[in-house]
Amino acid sequence: MEPMVMYNACVEALETYVRRAGFTDVVIGLSGGMDSSLVAVMAVDAFGAASVHGVMLPGPYSSESSLTDAEELAANLGIEVSTVSICKPFEAFAEVLAQPCGGVLEGLAAENTQARCRMVCLMALSNAHGWLMLNTGNKSEACMGYSTLYGDTAGAFAPLGGLYKTDVFAVARWRNRRAQEHGDVPPIPANVFVKPPSAELAPGQEDEKSLGIDYDTLDRILKASVEQGLSADAIAAEGIDRSLVESVVARTAANAFKRALEPPYPGTLFYQ
Repeated sequence: MEPMVMYNACVEALETYVRRAGFTDVVIGLSGGMDSSLVAVMAVDAFGAASVHGVMLPGPYSSESSLTDAEELAANLGIEVSTVSICKPFEAFAEVLAQPCGGVLEGLAAENTQARCRMVCLMALSNAHGWLMLNTGNKSEACMGYSTLYGDTAGAFAPLGGLYKTDVFAVARWRNRRAQEHGDVPPIPANVFVKPPSAELAPGQEDEKSLGIDYDTLDRILKASVEQGLSADAIAAEGIDRSLVESVVARTAANAFKRALEPPYPGTLFYQ
């Protein structure tokens, strides 16, 4: 399916869902990354800038570029943006959880606690102002379980939930080109397209390193397995390492329980 068609389908589904739920405004956590940037653009196209509220949620490992890229995106879109640091809430959790967690809150428990701190902040703003919280996850990461339950899996609707990561980038490139063709400023900053995707929950963390596979290869495997129903043998025959294929397929199956708890997303079949 062409990026334009994917984009328009996501925007239409987003607008329909939010309107039917009785909301006029939405709130989005802006990380400075591609997923949240594209969701913000879609929300502005669906509801207008005045109804979209961006929140930057820096933590102990947030980079300066994550903030500057989010600020540039917000300026390009003309949306309201605020900053709520999760450092103090996370420190409080780390202190009270240290003893029951064996003396220190660290590793995956510490990373996921940061993601859940962000969710708590966004939901507080949602409740306080009557804004519907949007999810910014994509299908690649949902398949792999690369998300935090009750953290970045939270939100009422996931505009990108039916798109694989490589298609998220393709759709974003199309949306920026459309802006240029109309003489407008491309909404998504150039740096968002080139910096390594990262959840910034640990020092030097990068998503592809954490996943153990690059997104191009991951999406090739997922589309072949999930969308086409091909066997590991058939996928490996396309020139992909068999052990890597088996690992992705096994991890997708193991994380079905997480996907069952993720929010709804556009029902369009993008990969027929």
